[in-house]
Amino acid sequence: MKIVILGAGQVGSSVASQLANEVNDITVVDTDEMRLRELQDRLDIRVVQGFASWPSVLMRAGIEDADLLIAVTNSDEINMMAAQVAYSLFNTPLKIARIRAQEYLDNPTLFSSGHCPVDHHISPEQEVTEYITRLIEFPSALQVLDFADGRAQLVATMAKEGGPLVGQRLRTLTKLLPQGVETRVAAIFRDNKAFIPHGGTIIEENDTVYFLAARKHIQTVMSELRRLEPPVKRVILAGGGSIGFAVAKALEKKYHTKLIEHSRERATQIADTLETAIVLVGDCSDGELLTEESIDRTDVYVALTNDDEANILSSMLAKKLGAHKVITLINRPAYAKLVEAGSIDIAVSPQQVTIGALLTHVRRGAMVRVHSLRGGMAEAIEAIAVGDRGSSKLIGRRIDEIKLPPETTFGGIVRGEKVLMPHHDTVIQSDDHVILFVLDKQQIPVVEKLFEPSVAFI
Repeated sequence: MKIVILGAGQVGSSVASQLANEVNDITVVDTDEMRLRELQDRLDIRVVQGFASWPSVLMRAGIEDADLLIAVTNSDEINMMAAQVAYSLFNTPLKIARIRAQEYLDNPTLFSSGHCPVDHHISPEQEVTEYITRLIEFPSALQVLDFADGRAQLVATMAKEGGPLVGQRLRTLTKLLPQGVETRVAAIFRDNKAFIPHGGTIIEENDTVYFLAARKHIQTVMSELRRLEPPVKRVILAGGGSIGFAVAKALEKKYHTKLIEHSRERATQIADTLETAIVLVGDCSDGELLTEESIDRTDVYVALTNDDEANILSSMLAKKLGAHKVITLINRPAYAKLVEAGSIDIAVSPQQVTIGALLTHVRRGAMVRVHSLRGGMAEAIEAIAVGDRGSSKLIGRRIDEIKLPPETTFGGIVRGEKVLMPHHDTVIQSDDHVILFVLDKQQIPVVEKLFEPSVAFI
């Protein structure tokens, strides 16, 4: 696939890194020559320096025969204009744009047919807000990802000492679960390496276990891997920017929520909009302020400022002062890897969360949702089986008849409102939402072809 990426920032660079490893022809456009040079030094891609929405720059990038345009510059307006130019002058088939401003997002007809020709728009703020609220809903989880509109969820949790399954073979999990509760452990990360487990795999302490289950069964399954943490009641957020405000708005009706913002003007603005959340003016790294606000009785402290260093330091301070759990927004991947080994419980990378939304639209076949796992080390893919037995490689076939590529496994099937854990004799039906785990990114094209109907069907 020939792909033009506009913007060599954190999201654009991360997307380029992932897609360049999958036999794609990638060109990245940015105005920053130094940033482009650094990117080209470590990736097998083309780079073009210039203004992203100019027709001449897009032509130099090869837009004339590109399959996909991904506009992820820091400007919504440039992203939208680039999509318009690609559509009007070059008839680019697929255009994805990052849109941040709520003013645009509140008017969905703007992106409908006949208006701004953006085929798919993604909002990092919305993606990160939903990601963090799910982590707070399941306090024992390291990652919570939705499939089939939330009917099924993929959860990552660390196997802790005292969990019934630690030291046991994986096949014993089915014996421990109540009748009617099913799950599939699709991947385990151990010593920073991923592998697909089998029934004889022994769960070790500190394994990161990825399991899929119906949403209503998540807590039951998790309780077999570790002692569950108590439900969250009190939350303190640091940073009243777009993400901090959105998270506060999402949490305030369910939890006792406080938000710390250093700007009095911004604090007043968001306090007038929020209903029950308490907005405080102050410095999130002020230990006296945190102590006064009962940080030692806080279930979750979430650092969401625009400054990585401030987030890290305030999170470490909050943990030292007694916060039960800290979640920290970190933009630099190198920082995220460092801090998770210390006192910070969960480091959230906005670009990795956003990449999942982007990959959903980049992948071929009937892909519905793609989630990037562990910084892009693996992917969880949800796709719809379309066609019939004659036109599909999946429909009407038993699981044991389907040849998957190496390092790939079936995670689950969502059929209507039912979440099924596939067994060897499970037959895939038309319109099934099939969830796959792919640990070898080189196999992505093979997985995509599984869901592409034959010409006879088309």
